[in-house]
Amino acid sequence: MTDPDLFSDQRAERRRANAPLAARMRPANLDEVVGQQGLLAPGAAFRSMVEAGRPVSMILWGPPGSGKTTLARLVAANSSARFEQLSATSAGVKDVREVLAMATGRIENGDGRTVLFLDEIHRFTKAQQDALLPGVEDGIIILVGATTENPFFEVNSPLISRSSVFRTEELAPDEVKDLIRRAMTDPVRGIPDVAIDDDALEDLAHRVGGDARLALNGFELAVTIAEGRGRDAVGREEIAEALQRRVIRYDKGGDRHYDVISAFIKSVRGSDVDAALYWLHTMIGAGEDPKFIARRLVILASEDIGLADSRGLGIAVDAFRAVEVIGIPEGAYALTHATVYLATAPKSNSLANAITSAREIVEGTPGADVPMHLRSAATAGERAMGHGGGYRYPHDDPLGVVPQQYLPDEAIGAALYRPGDHGEESEIGARLGRIDRILGRRR
Repeated sequence: MTDPDLFSDQRAERRRANAPLAARMRPANLDEVVGQQGLLAPGAAFRSMVEAGRPVSMILWGPPGSGKTTLARLVAANSSARFEQLSATSAGVKDVREVLAMATGRIENGDGRTVLFLDEIHRFTKAQQDALLPGVEDGIIILVGATTENPFFEVNSPLISRSSVFRTEELAPDEVKDLIRRAMTDPVRGIPDVAIDDDALEDLAHRVGGDARLALNGFELAVTIAEGRGRDAVGREEIAEALQRRVIRYDKGGDRHYDVISAFIKSVRGSDVDAALYWLHTMIGAGEDPKFIARRLVILASEDIGLADSRGLGIAVDAFRAVEVIGIPEGAYALTHATVYLATAPKSNSLANAITSAREIVEGTPGADVPMHLRSAATAGERAMGHGGGYRYPHDDPLGVVPQQYLPDEAIGAALYRPGDHGEESEIGARLGRIDRILGRRR
């Protein structure tokens, strides 16, 4: 009689043989995982939980190719649980309920627990996410949700409160190299007896954006290209052709989007023109909306430069108009122009501080009356009520400034604007000092 397990093993072997390199090299245990030391270092909470075989529902949050699916499979394997996988791009509530029903049956029959891996959980609507709650809360399933988005924004609060959130990180270039070397030396799962030039390996490690899946599959294609050309080793040309172009890891609607624009703004604010240009062209190369970039530059021109160089605002606004009219790629010149100007300009946050101070004092003096001499006196009736009486016209004075009260009584003495010491604002500060002396004010 034929052993049915034999056919099962043969079918599994055929599937493995035809799977992409990234699938064949998927780690079989925690020690085979490359990177993710924050999760897998000895004593780390995630590792301890998996090794103990007592997993909890969790959200794995990190960039593509950082091992979220692999970690989910290892969670199931180490707890002897059944592994069920759904993708939020194609599954719905009906699919979730079917998994919950199967998981319930396994528990009732003593067949163990179920790990439900839900890829791209952020793509589920709030209502669809709610369908997971009973299974998670009652322990029917161990939910492992994977997302590239910030789960604290994209996942229901009730689901977050019942799950642990673990962050996966992109692989460092040296970790990508280790991954490729493993694939070159694994006689069963990898591609043994191939070679790669050192500079080609360096290119691959830096061009995949820390994405392990892309690195392995790109290497596999590069090997095929090299073999077709009769080459003994994979070179830089094969890597470039396999990847087609430098991959820029960027999700315009996701967490990476906010991280890169934050790095861009902070680099301009910090006067590091080279870093500012790097992040600018990361965004442009990834297809970011150029008007979004230009709007942020307009804000920065006043928030971080302000009166230290008032020309900066005009240049930022002109850049916005330019990209609005001509778009990309030519609009990159205007954005680069504005970025270099603003990054190298003197900096001052005095306007931002003035806004904060003004808002605070306005909120603290609700209903403050306008001083009588500053009120409108456009009609005879208003003048009869004393509006405008005693107002002194500054242009009648040789200095152009006359001492009189402009603030309401409740805010007398408030100094909302304090000029900085950089760029043109140092001159403004000196002029303001002279004005304050005439007005009898201290700043």
